[in-house]
Amino acid sequence: MIFLGFDPGRDKCGLAIVTIDKQILWHEVIKSEDAIASIQQLWSKYQPNKLIIGNLTTSQEWKQKIIDKLNLSSAIEFVDEKNSTLEARGLYWQMYPPKGLGRLIPQSLKVPPRPIDDLVAILLVQRYIDKLT
Repeated sequence: MIFLGFDPGRDKCGLAIVTIDKQILWHEVIKSEDAIASIQQLWSKYQPNKLIIGNLTTSQEWKQKIIDKLNLSSAIEFVDEKNSTLEARGLYWQMYPPKGLGRLIPQSLKVPPRPIDDLVAILLVQRYIDKLT
C-alpha cells in the first residue's frame, strides 16, 4: 500500500509519498497554489490508496477543493495533526544530522534551516499507518 500525505497550509503545503512499511519514496514543500496540480500528478504517478490530510489548518477547505477538482472523496482520511510540527523538527534532525559544532547544540534549541511541512506530511502518514496496525 502507498499513501499520499498532505499537510495543508495557506501559503505552503507539505506532500509526501510513503509506503505501508513507512518507506519514504518522495517528499517536498510546495506553494499552496500548486497543491492541487501536485496532488493530481502524484496520484497519477504513484497511485496511492489514500490521501492522508492533517485535520487542523484549512483542512476542510482543502478537502472540498480536492473533492471538487480531483474527485477523491472516498480516498481522503484525516489524521490528528497535534504536535506534528514539533515532531517534524525531531525528524528533520534524524534525517539530516547536524555536523561540526552544530552537534553540540541541544536539539530542542535547533531550528531546521528550511520549511518542514513535507516532514509533517510524512508524520501524518506514519500516524495513519500506526492506527491501522
